[in-house]
Amino acid sequence: MKLLKISILSIGFICFLSACTMLEPENDNHSTSERLLSEPEFGEGLLIRAYTFIPTNSYRFDEVATDDAVTNDKASGFIRMATGEWSSRYDPQSLWTNANRAISYINEFLTIVDKIEWKATISERNGLYIRRLIGESYALRGLFKYYLIRNHAGVTSNGELLGAQLFDLFPIPQEEFSKPRATFRDYVNSAYADLDEALKYLPLDYGDIANLQNLPSGFSGITNLENYNAVFGNYSQQRVSGRHVNGMKARLALLEASPSFNATGEVSLWEKAANYNALLIDAVGGVGGLDPRGHIFYLKEQVDNADLNAGDRKDIPEMLWRRPISTSRSLEVNNFPPSLYGGGTINPSQNLVDAFPMVNGYPITHPSSGYVATNPYANRDPRLALYIIYDGSRYKNTTIRTGVGGGVNAVDSIDNSTRTGYYLKKLLREDVNANPSSPSDQKRFDTHIRYTEIFLNYAEAANEAWGPTGTGPNSFSAKDVVAAIRRRAGIRQPDNYLNSINDKETMRQLIQNERRLELCFEGFRFWDLRRWKKDLTEPVRGVHINRGTYSFFTVEERAYDNSYMIYGPIPNSEIVKFGITQNAGW
Repeated sequence: MKLLKISILSIGFICFLSACTMLEPENDNHSTSERLLSEPEFGEGLLIRAYTFIPTNSYRFDEVATDDAVTNDKASGFIRMATGEWSSRYDPQSLWTNANRAISYINEFLTIVDKIEWKATISERNGLYIRRLIGESYALRGLFKYYLIRNHAGVTSNGELLGAQLFDLFPIPQEEFSKPRATFRDYVNSAYADLDEALKYLPLDYGDIANLQNLPSGFSGITNLENYNAVFGNYSQQRVSGRHVNGMKARLALLEASPSFNATGEVSLWEKAANYNALLIDAVGGVGGLDPRGHIFYLKEQVDNADLNAGDRKDIPEMLWRRPISTSRSLEVNNFPPSLYGGGTINPSQNLVDAFPMVNGYPITHPSSGYVATNPYANRDPRLALYIIYDGSRYKNTTIRTGVGGGVNAVDSIDNSTRTGYYLKKLLREDVNANPSSPSDQKRFDTHIRYTEIFLNYAEAANEAWGPTGTGPNSFSAKDVVAAIRRRAGIRQPDNYLNSINDKETMRQLIQNERRLELCFEGFRFWDLRRWKKDLTEPVRGVHINRGTYSFFTVEERAYDNSYMIYGPIPNSEIVKFGITQNAGW
């Protein structure tokens, strides 16, 4: 076989990207493809490379392209996107190339995984490595199909709902690159098939076991405890597990049931989504399993308790799947207010601030809320103070003033001042020092799936399927879940506003708002608005404060077209090269 560059292991997909006719590069004295088979670390690199393309490996902060925030980074692609430049030629949200590239790496890996000697001297262990790596591969392929659906599925000009092109083989014949996009249903079913296949190979969780009697279901026949622990034990934690796969299925089911992809409102899809999410909730003890500190997972105590190399080697209850703990100060340097040596980059909107209810649970527009316009931050939902720095907030032993007289922290004072009157607080570590003369880092982790998301997924689906108090085959309702989340947040009990809701429509609004608050700045709002078919054009508002007078103003318009921008585009280059069908409007 001819030589193959390390940097372009997946030749079929590279041809796909460049429309080249050459199927292999010339011999250039780089490492050979035989090295994939002879060196396990090199062969596994194909799969590891796919891991690096997971979109949630870091926070994207695409909220700045929604009604929840703006950025003071005038070069941001999200500003250009939100203010009128989003097109099939310019798409900061495109995952088409990276997701398909990851799938190509996975497809190639699946052709060689059982040919590599992972542990040549121990046959049983070698077989277990193959089993785990095959399971991870199918799981990741299903995950990347989910992202392709979320970002690129859509209705075409003839009214047909399509997914993406299906590429499950390696190498890909040249003529396959021009094949039509699969129907939405076929593509979703393909993603489910991959995730279900992964569950055949993976245990629900990784971790050392004490004896062979504790082997997970489906792992009978293993004769050596050390072999199991070497492959599926503590060392493998944070690789894709069966529980993570169930989380991926739960997400996919919610997307599938959502209005943008479920035009007829098929109730069975909502029921499926509810039940898939209930499976995960039941596994943590039902509604009572909601982590009481899950909404502040990013703070010191939670990060320290999540260390898998210390203590009980268990994660905090909030985490279903996350990245490893690392040490940095980049988020704080980018987002602290200027007086604290930060860039003040992400500016929460007045729109988002107004979405936080009062501490008594009532929306600020409700007659029973007790909201005082001249003292707008008093007696609010405690999450407001946890997630957003507003005028008068105490942070790092300093009072932050964003109104007139607030110095560099005031609205538009300098280039890195807030544009809205607010600064980001969520996800940041207050104990970081961003001062370049005496900087200090702190531990943190990025999240893939939190249990709070799963609880909210269930609440949304259960309400659509069975109403606020219906449970279907489960033991808890949408209302039960929302009550637990709001109680954890610090909403005063009894929660009279929640208790007053008995209809599906009002509960839907509350659930969507709770999702907005709980998951803010974690990359949900942009696509939630689209799957719900919400208005995408609400202008982003801010506040000017002068001697106790609050004046609200439009910070930035949102130049989206509601008629078609609920779906993302297929990259124009793919339309030109391969003639595949574009989503309507693009």
